[in-house]
Amino acid sequence: MRFLKLALCVLLLVGVAACSSGKFKTYRGPAVTQILVYKGQRKMYLMHFDKVLTAYDIHLGGNPVGHKQFEGDGKTPEGLYQINRRNPNSKFHLSLGVSYPNEQDVEFALSQGKRPGGDIFIHGRPAPYRSWGDDWTAGCIAVTDKEIEMIYAMVRDGTPILIYP
Repeated sequence: MRFLKLALCVLLLVGVAACSSGKFKTYRGPAVTQILVYKGQRKMYLMHFDKVLTAYDIHLGGNPVGHKQFEGDGKTPEGLYQINRRNPNSKFHLSLGVSYPNEQDVEFALSQGKRPGGDIFIHGRPAPYRSWGDDWTAGCIAVTDKEIEMIYAMVRDGTPILIYP
């Protein structure tokens, strides 16, 4: 009986350890109150008010200079948006949705007879995309898979993201 209890305890500990090594991390630190992205510097900062919690090197769209205006332009948006969704089954490991396009983005694109595009995310960079160079996304903000795991744990839906040129 003692052996059976010991075996069950060992199995439980192994199961808990296996669960904690996956892509879903836990974060118990200060709340991320905003995300700041500096496209020209290829940097992203997770902020707690005016304090930098973490900083990341980032990769952008294949045509990174300027504000995203149209579907397929390869640009990463600029301006104030929010994190508005999360995708735990992203083909880019994990992803956090950015609320692009906003009302002004839609109006401008339509006034030009085009579509604004969408599906802008902060996401990881799985193996098939690692050889694609520095700015390779369709307009998203990419970090490493390990980094998106922590970002995914830290950032809540509704968090403002301010993207600078």
